[in-house]
Amino acid sequence: MLERGVVVTYKTIRCWCDKFGAGFAQRARAVRPKPGSTWHLDEMFVKLRGEPYLLWRPVDEHGAELDVLVQKRRDKAAANRFFRRVLRSNPVPRRIVTDQLRSYPAAKADIPELAQVKHVFVKAAARMNNRAENSHQPTRRRERHMCGFRDARCTQAFLSCFGPIRQHFALPRQKMNAACHRAILKKRIAAWYGWTVDAECEQTI
Repeated sequence: MLERGVVVTYKTIRCWCDKFGAGFAQRARAVRPKPGSTWHLDEMFVKLRGEPYLLWRPVDEHGAELDVLVQKRRDKAAANRFFRRVLRSNPVPRRIVTDQLRSYPAAKADIPELAQVKHVFVKAAARMNNRAENSHQPTRRRERHMCGFRDARCTQAFLSCFGPIRQHFALPRQKMNAACHRAILKKRIAAWYGWTVDAECEQTI
């Protein structure tokens, strides 16, 4: 901004993120491939102003993040809210993979949509649920870069936008050659510019 002669404050940029981030994330979700039929679910601890919170996250078998939810507890009620939130925006899976937290099967038994879904348990120490474990890494890196999160509501809003937007540009580089990677990334960047132009037009109208 300084290079272009535009003077803004950090608060202004945060307001821009709050104003446009959700719309960009919604567009990123709309163009991503249909989620897989296997869900890997896991939760990680984050500290918000010194208080421990749980960040619940489901990913499919391809590693695509389906949703995220910040909650204070990890009991049956919290797992129930987590399941219902994910099911509102994703089709019912054929299989879910979790660690041995007892809140998952207790909440699953109360949700009719998940009655016929196969539930696979893995030991956390075995690191077999790597899809979910690896999905926490970008959040940890962002947490360190931002010197920690502060507020549960703001953290929820930020991570709900951060995940889809990051994955829009984070291509599986190991599965494609350099030419293919550049071609797909150019299309993703072009789509991003189209979203920003649409947002600017909406504000002008």
